[in-house]
Amino acid sequence: MRASYAQSLKNNIDHAYQQFLNSGKLVNGIASLTVLDGKTGQPIFTNNASIGLPTASTMKVITSITALDILGPNYTYQTKLAYVGEIDSLGVLHGDILVIGSGDPTLGSDRYTDTKAETILNKWVYTIQNAGINHINGSVIGDDLYLNGNDVPPTWNWVDIGNYYGAGISGLNWRENKTGITFSPSVIGQPVTLSSTTTPLTGITLINEVITGGNGSGDNVYAYSAPYSDIIYLRGTYGRDLKKVIEIAVPDPALELAQQLTTSLSEAGILVDSIPTTGKRLLNKGKRLQSQRQELDVHRSPLLKDIIYWFNQKSVNLYGEAMLKSFGIISHNESTTQKAVSLLGKYWEQKLRIPNSELNIQDGSGLSPQNRVTTLAMAKIMHYAQSRPWFTDFQKSLPEINGMTMKSGTIGGVLGYTGFHRHKTGTPVTFSLLVNNYTGSTSAMRQEMFKLLNSLK
Repeated sequence: MRASYAQSLKNNIDHAYQQFLNSGKLVNGIASLTVLDGKTGQPIFTNNASIGLPTASTMKVITSITALDILGPNYTYQTKLAYVGEIDSLGVLHGDILVIGSGDPTLGSDRYTDTKAETILNKWVYTIQNAGINHINGSVIGDDLYLNGNDVPPTWNWVDIGNYYGAGISGLNWRENKTGITFSPSVIGQPVTLSSTTTPLTGITLINEVITGGNGSGDNVYAYSAPYSDIIYLRGTYGRDLKKVIEIAVPDPALELAQQLTTSLSEAGILVDSIPTTGKRLLNKGKRLQSQRQELDVHRSPLLKDIIYWFNQKSVNLYGEAMLKSFGIISHNESTTQKAVSLLGKYWEQKLRIPNSELNIQDGSGLSPQNRVTTLAMAKIMHYAQSRPWFTDFQKSLPEINGMTMKSGTIGGVLGYTGFHRHKTGTPVTFSLLVNNYTGSTSAMRQEMFKLLNSLK
């Protein structure tokens, strides 16, 4: 009986796929679809299943599954507050306050109750006061050396890396390494006014070249900067009727954290004599942080399974790059993106015998246009996840789209979906669908993909 269900489903998919190809939207493009039996893992339908294609954010499911398998669903990042030097009888610390990062991407994030910036800063100020410190004859230092400072994957596009979704990954992340900018539009075709930023950008020059766009034109603002830039260019158009805070990447999140903690201490009456800095900046000057430290506090991140929830629900690229580097360090003490993606490929070659050529991966989030992954490899890894004890947590992280549990992906010329569904006959399926270089609008292509995926219902 099951074989007849599978054959009937295959016929339905085959018919829908032919209609999909005849839609006229792939004249110069390519599509790849793999549908596996959710119980056996055997292919029900494949087309171009072994062709490596850019993934966009569907790459996030591979990173999530790898992280859950290697790090475990209850893994947490630790950020330590410490001091170096001595505290005298008058409460003067003759030394520095250190915030020591471990790559926690949620530190200062508004997505969780215990990670909010104000909550953490208040806790650390209280902790420093409770240690008897009322004056710091030194600096607040953001120790970001765990991942060798702030960096972005080398294959990310220049047009992306200055914006919130292209923020770098630091050993000490803060507020998801982004800040907001408020504009006041003017006459169409004339410059907008930069009104405010949601956090101070001390030492950074914003050069505003944004023009007021027409009503309904929306947000077409792009920030251009790189890690450690001290100049950020703002270009593009901002709709005249738009009321939106534009989010951009912060070039040095560890320094921003050190600056904000310094300000919070000052507001609490604790004077800090020297300007804030970071471990990376000191290292660049030939100075090293002291190894003998007195620990004051350990902040633990949310559990990995809760980080993965927001990673997939809201496609937070920073979380993926943090997880990628984390399992690179923990499994092989390798912190570079290049080494970590190589280890990821080897992991699945050993685990599921997936050839490296099917997982030509450049980052952990899918923002790189140079990723080349086959839908067969992606579907196999998704199927593997169903056998793991943490699968329920992973499945909860996937959005509900078009009545199906699946992760989407969108970058220039690329659309993708991968997920799980149960056919009306009771047959569970795992699927991956990628489309590259389609013709027409994104919304029109998306509707054609939904029609195709409806054959799995």
